[in-house]
Amino acid sequence: MLKAYKTEINPTEEQKVLINNTIGTCRFIYNFYIAHNKEVYEKEKKFVSGMDFSKWLNNDFIPSNPNYSWIKEVSSKSVKKSIMDAECAFKKFFKKQAKFPRFKKKGKSNVKMYFVKTDSKVIIPCERHRIKIPTLGWVQLKEKGYIPTNPDTHIIKSGTVSVRAGRYYVSVLVEQSDFQKVKRTSDGIGIDLGLKDFAVLSDGRTFKNINKTHVVRKLNKQIKRKQRSLSRKYEALKERNKNGEATRHNIQKNLLEVQKLHQRINNIHSDYINQCVAEVVKTKPQFVTIEDLNIKGMMKNRHLSKVIAEQNFYTFRERLTAKCNQLGIEVRVAGRFFPSSKMCHKCGAIKFNLRLKDRWYKCDCGYENDRDFNASLNLRDLEVYKLA
Repeated sequence: MLKAYKTEINPTEEQKVLINNTIGTCRFIYNFYIAHNKEVYEKEKKFVSGMDFSKWLNNDFIPSNPNYSWIKEVSSKSVKKSIMDAECAFKKFFKKQAKFPRFKKKGKSNVKMYFVKTDSKVIIPCERHRIKIPTLGWVQLKEKGYIPTNPDTHIIKSGTVSVRAGRYYVSVLVEQSDFQKVKRTSDGIGIDLGLKDFAVLSDGRTFKNINKTHVVRKLNKQIKRKQRSLSRKYEALKERNKNGEATRHNIQKNLLEVQKLHQRINNIHSDYINQCVAEVVKTKPQFVTIEDLNIKGMMKNRHLSKVIAEQNFYTFRERLTAKCNQLGIEVRVAGRFFPSSKMCHKCGAIKFNLRLKDRWYKCDCGYENDRDFNASLNLRDLEVYKLA
């Protein structure tokens, strides 16, 4: 099986320059491929594939334009991967699975440096504290011992290097043996996701909303102050004052501060989701039932859209499904229109007039319980479902 490992690295100044140059070149090639395709289509009404563009770029364009020879100074694998990514974006557009490919903007697009095994007989060596990346050499790892180092049981197939808020990360795809299936010892679990609490389980456990903690609230206040300061600097730059160059420099510093705060909040959310997933699977349930939430439709509520986006429901579902599949735990998905919150767990009656502010469920049969816990019980006992 294949498993991804992502961790932070500590490259040297020379390696940082090479990483930044490679990422910048990949972004340029991605945009160049999109622009070239649009130009060719307007003239000749045909689509240029990624392979044809790569041949034209290396054999015609660069030899006739020596001022673009810097494209050859970075990893050719990364350049080809950016071309293939752009071609994939076009194919999704043709299949009506996505919108027309957009240009990647510097500082706002998550472009990565790609590397891969150059030969089937050659391995990408990795030690406890460092990894050897093609074109970069040995790079120090900040989290020692996280990436598997035994080349006999764990083979690194490919990887990427990315930059986020001034910090550098490496993500590698490792081929390894399958995980040993756990012996499921407990009953099934129903999970009701919500806004008041992040998740309520049918076994009585509750995962609190991480956004209501003091640390996250404090970081959000800091982001508001930094963004107001950043907005004032942009307004000053528009006025073309005498200190224009100093303003641009301060904008970059302020922008990096905002990015670091956002990255810290993202790390807190990611770590909390991992903890929740670990808590769910450690009891070794027979199955786990979750809801098929219409996140896109829920985001249309302008009063709750920000809160819904911060909960990261989709990320939780993806990581829970992946972990359960590794351990052999069945993941059941309830239908999108299954009335888990409105249905009485005791008699099965549906309370159509249940409002969002009604946090305590009361049925005419005399049954009373917490609204979210009642929904988790209904999900646990669901008989019609589909497997994730």
